[in-house]
Amino acid sequence: MRKTAVVTGASSGIGEATARRLASEGYDVVAGARRRDRLDKLASEAPSIRPVTLDVTSQESVDALADTLERCDVLVNNAGGALGLESVAEARPEDWQQMYDTNVLGSLRVTQALLPRLVESGDGVLVMLTSTAALVSYEGGGGYVAAKHAQRTMAETLRLELVGQPVRIVEIAPGLVRTEGFAVTRFRGDQAAADRVYEGVPDPLTADDVADAIAWCVTRPSHVNIDRVVMRPRAQAAQHKLHRVSD
Repeated sequence: MRKTAVVTGASSGIGEATARRLASEGYDVVAGARRRDRLDKLASEAPSIRPVTLDVTSQESVDALADTLERCDVLVNNAGGALGLESVAEARPEDWQQMYDTNVLGSLRVTQALLPRLVESGDGVLVMLTSTAALVSYEGGGGYVAAKHAQRTMAETLRLELVGQPVRIVEIAPGLVRTEGFAVTRFRGDQAAADRVYEGVPDPLTADDVADAIAWCVTRPSHVNIDRVVMRPRAQAAQHKLHRVSD
């Protein structure tokens, strides 16, 4: 029987690339996100991708997704994002609330809903998409850093709590990834500001690079758990050390 993978935040960026990649690896992919039109377009490209409207901040929406599943072998908690670059002193509490509700509580809701099916599969894999922000703090990133640290802790705790169960817990922590929407959302729709993040950076990571790492982790033999993958472009030596070239 074909295995089923659920990918949240699958309407763009890393989630979309992951849905495509897992479909190419032979999985039936349930692609969940709020933007149904984009999911339908994605599904039209591959018959093994099934679009499901999903809002991870809504328990009702998450429960509705779970009710449609006969099985779940892989869960990729990808839905999330960053808002703003204000200092802690000037941050908007509503931004922190939204980031926490999407990145952290969203992952919690989906994990709780689908964990029984991962266990029932006999060889489940749960992937938590965090960030190098889950490992190192930086100015202007307080809310996002706090959320990603919380996701990292959730993954580590799940690994402890589920030891002995047939479920692997994988954390993927990318550095600078250029996707169509992440930086634009962070800068509240300011495309010029978003473009400056990547200006002069030779070859930042792409969504396909991250999807490749996810696919490699979930297709390892069932006794092999890849605890954490930290990946950055060659131009990024650390969170605060980025090589840029001028024209």
